[in-house]
Amino acid sequence: MTGIAEQQKTDAVVAERQTDRVAAPAVAPRRAFDMDAVPALVAEHVTKRFLVGRKRKPVVAINDVSLRISRGEIYGVLGANGSGKSTLIRLVSTLLTLDSGRVAVFGHDIEREEMAVKRLINRVSVDAAFFKKLSPHENLIYAARLYGMDAKQARADAIRILARLGISEKRLGRPLEQMSRGMQQKVAIARALLTSPVVMLLDEPTTGLDPRSKLDVQTFIEELRDGHDATIVLTTHDLDEADRLCDRIAIINDGRIVAEDTPAGLKAMVAEKYGKEPTLESVFMTFTGRSLDEDVNGDDENEDDE
Repeated sequence: MTGIAEQQKTDAVVAERQTDRVAAPAVAPRRAFDMDAVPALVAEHVTKRFLVGRKRKPVVAINDVSLRISRGEIYGVLGANGSGKSTLIRLVSTLLTLDSGRVAVFGHDIEREEMAVKRLINRVSVDAAFFKKLSPHENLIYAARLYGMDAKQARADAIRILARLGISEKRLGRPLEQMSRGMQQKVAIARALLTSPVVMLLDEPTTGLDPRSKLDVQTFIEELRDGHDATIVLTTHDLDEADRLCDRIAIINDGRIVAEDTPAGLKAMVAEKYGKEPTLESVFMTFTGRSLDEDVNGDDENEDDE
């Protein structure tokens, strides 16, 4: 009976999410978040260690991190290379296991209810994996089948989403290996959106894109927030992007969250408390002492935050 109840709760959230996609207006103003409601994502005292090197020395990648993200919020995570931000995304997406602490997505514990969580989330990484010999359309239809979606509806949704991201119907049959990296990243975002995720985990989605592609992706992220009630966790190296998109930002340094507030709140804090220029660059330098492009010594994981 417990399994049935959990499944019904997950189905209710997914059904509500899909209804919102159809009925929501194209653009809606930003709204206040109900901090008393069930959070879209909550992490409590999360810690993750890796054993690195020949001596298998333990390195703490995520160190006692706690956060709470409301439904419909875009929550940014800023950190230098190797600071742990991508490790945090992998933990939330169930790709890595927790050493200690707890993470829940809309009340579903990621360890005890992993399959329920996977139905609610999707992840886009800076280096998305595809079947490169297949076309964008074929890749999306394959993903839709894995999620048990109706094939006819999935095809229509795939064409619509790809078109919104600037991929015309005449390109849908071209193998992905013949497309630019920017186009491939747009396909990755379309693939994630196709499954109607309640929570989207975007790990540096615009890194390496040309200015036009970056603007297209940023605009699409805004539309997801404003028109489709998506909750988005965004890691980025682009301070202007974080300022434009994020409702709140967490600064992560050496695996710890060292500051968290709205972009305006963070800038006001460094100006009033530290006498610094009210910019996100000043915020980042104040709380980490390094630039965004600087690697952290003793990288927590060889592939983390590259």
